[in-house]
Amino acid sequence: MGAAASPPMEGTVGEATGGPSIAISLADRRLYLTGSDGNVRSFPVAIGRPGVPIPVGDSTILRKRRDPTWRPTAHQRRDKPSLPRAVPPGPNNPLGKFALDLGWPAIAIHGTNEPDSVGRRASGGCFRMLPADIETVFAATEVGTPVRVVRGSLGGSMPERPALPPAPTPAMTLPAAVKAVPPSAVRPQPAAVVPASTMPAVPAPEPPPAPVADPRCATVTAPLRRMICDVPALTLLDGRARGAQERFLAGIVDPAARAAASYDLIQDERRFHERVAALCWIRAGTEGDPAVAAAARSCLTTALERRLADVAERIAGLRRGMRLAGQP
Repeated sequence: MGAAASPPMEGTVGEATGGPSIAISLADRRLYLTGSDGNVRSFPVAIGRPGVPIPVGDSTILRKRRDPTWRPTAHQRRDKPSLPRAVPPGPNNPLGKFALDLGWPAIAIHGTNEPDSVGRRASGGCFRMLPADIETVFAATEVGTPVRVVRGSLGGSMPERPALPPAPTPAMTLPAAVKAVPPSAVRPQPAAVVPASTMPAVPAPEPPPAPVADPRCATVTAPLRRMICDVPALTLLDGRARGAQERFLAGIVDPAARAAASYDLIQDERRFHERVAALCWIRAGTEGDPAVAAAARSCLTTALERRLADVAERIAGLRRGMRLAGQP
């Protein structure tokens, strides 16, 4: 639902400096919130319905409104003359209880009184969220928080948290006949002695595959790419993914199959860097700030660890496709 622009609210939080950031994927229909600590959370959103233009690119949160009043735009009232000029806060307000106005005219991230519409193409151009989700995002962001809207996927739903270990299994109830045997009646059996000469040799663990360095590190200047090249832990994760790809390609004998697989992996890498640019984005010139750098490193670590798993899955899929096509 579009939100009409109105004067800035008094008493809003000051401009954000190197704090949280928001990325919205139209393909995923999800909002990704990167906190100041680098942790990323994602939430479903409703986006503009078919035929409604949706802004794409960079913006910021211009103001925060609690219990907002909804004022339909002139275009909305032309399409539906029965709309009132204003809807006050309450259960019938299409903006819900919280709204974050963006730099585009009449575009906001807000709640909704139609929660079933979230996750669908149903809005008038704004980004609708479930009531509990917009409350979380509202509390975690400030005026000035950067917002980036992209058409492509940023990875779909975020990875699930590891499941908690299962509760200890209760002690087994022994049958009465077993309970009746006194401890003194159970004679310990001598341990079997295996001559050293007959014991199987334990093979030494294989060293992990060597990572492959990014050849572009000598000239790259983009802050996030530079950070991957300069931070050893990030370089190792990136190099492991590159190494897995190169070893896979080196094992393909047929030149045409190798070229096709290489093209697919290159496209995957480009999409990965687009996702990273949106999720881990930092304002140019702030990469020297310790808090900003720490948040970016944390975000990149999570993204690169996930990329390792994605590369392994992609290679497995390419292998299956080659076998179906009759390739070795």
